[in-house]
Amino acid sequence: MRSDLRRLSGLTLSLILAGGLALAQGSAPTPQDLEALNYYVSNGDSRAADAELRRLRAQFPDWDVPSDLTTLGQQRSPAAEIDRIYRQIAAGDLTEARQAMDETSRNFPGWTPPPEMERLLATAEAQAAFDAAASAGNAGAAIEIARRTPAILRCDRVNNAWRLAELQAAAGQKAAALQSYRGVIASCSGQSEVTATLEKAEAVASDAELVELFRLANAQLPGSGPALKALETRLRAGRGDTAPEASAPAAATTGGAKRTPGRTAVAEADLPAAGRPRTAGVARSGGGAGLSAVRAAAQRGDWRSCTGLTSGATSADILYERAWCVYNLDRPLEALAAFEPAASGRLGAQVARDARFGKTLALLALKMTEEAARLAAATDLTIQQRREVEAIILDQRGVRAYQLKEYRRAIAFLTAYEDLTGGLRRDLAIMRGYAYLNLGKRTDAKRIFTELNNQLATPETRAGLNASR
Repeated sequence: MRSDLRRLSGLTLSLILAGGLALAQGSAPTPQDLEALNYYVSNGDSRAADAELRRLRAQFPDWDVPSDLTTLGQQRSPAAEIDRIYRQIAAGDLTEARQAMDETSRNFPGWTPPPEMERLLATAEAQAAFDAAASAGNAGAAIEIARRTPAILRCDRVNNAWRLAELQAAAGQKAAALQSYRGVIASCSGQSEVTATLEKAEAVASDAELVELFRLANAQLPGSGPALKALETRLRAGRGDTAPEASAPAAATTGGAKRTPGRTAVAEADLPAAGRPRTAGVARSGGGAGLSAVRAAAQRGDWRSCTGLTSGATSADILYERAWCVYNLDRPLEALAAFEPAASGRLGAQVARDARFGKTLALLALKMTEEAARLAAATDLTIQQRREVEAIILDQRGVRAYQLKEYRRAIAFLTAYEDLTGGLRRDLAIMRGYAYLNLGKRTDAKRIFTELNNQLATPETRAGLNASR
């Protein structure tokens, strides 16, 4: 942001600053504006408090500064109310969240819902309405909802675009369904998203249309030619044909162009401590006392102070810090939105990678396992990040398979988790023992329960031993 300001001409910058001051005339800071000053005063940081006080005086020239700054803390900010609203959104209690937002605005006249809260709630409401329309088979209503809220058709919600296409196909609108699939292929950069879309589109595409879709996919994924060629061969073989050679050479027809990711596409496992980094540990753009204070709070693990200091932030660097802080406060839905500016590349490639890693962790915290897997597959994560993400994915898939009584798949996922991490948590080991037991493999089950009971005898291990005899 600093570099952007330096590039502005002196006249333009003065107009912007003058406009900002004109808007502030006759106003006083709200409790939300005073979060940083309250923080500095309560921690006895007089130098930072003086700097923040100068900034507030410049922004609010008519403000009567209290002689005793400690009284500022009495102007309570709605931190608890804000936390409750985000929790309600994450839990899907959208009517309650909307009511709580309105009540908070009335009870705290100086507070207005931050843009990211409004966006999250509006998107969640649109998603709920879309789900209801799709479940009812109402393609027209689903299309209208998606038109009003295009965020629900972004690539990280690709399931919505697929459901919309399926509704259109079921209504006999094959051309519209094909266009929906085409929009996904043209907009999303994850190989798993594109290949799954091609497989779905095959049901409504003619031979010529299928060729065109694969050409589009090759243009979107220039490095995936062999995989796309194999998929096309398989799909066309199902039609009694073979894939034409014309659709294979992607680079020759596209010049290697690649689209920007993230555009619009038309027994639970605990998250390990390693999956909750305080910061991404890389250099980031930006500066100033505000950002320094935010980073200091994050480094201390003081997530609430960090969240308070970043309330209403709009710059990508501060939003990035806020994303990790709210993530660590178990507000993954809010973290998803806050990670987005950095994930889109505003702070450089390395921070974009770490932000996408954060988005993946947030999706996993929401138990959106397959969405997280698609995002991870489309991101060049570090080895450590990929191992961490893959471990959580295997964990969640293993638990989910067991809950669905797919015991062979559960065993496969849990064994892969053990191979990746070098061990298996006790609860997962017990689950694997019962999976063997449900498959009638009592010898394997008894071996697992015996080992666990020898390590630490508990009612669970004794029950497993008795059941496997």
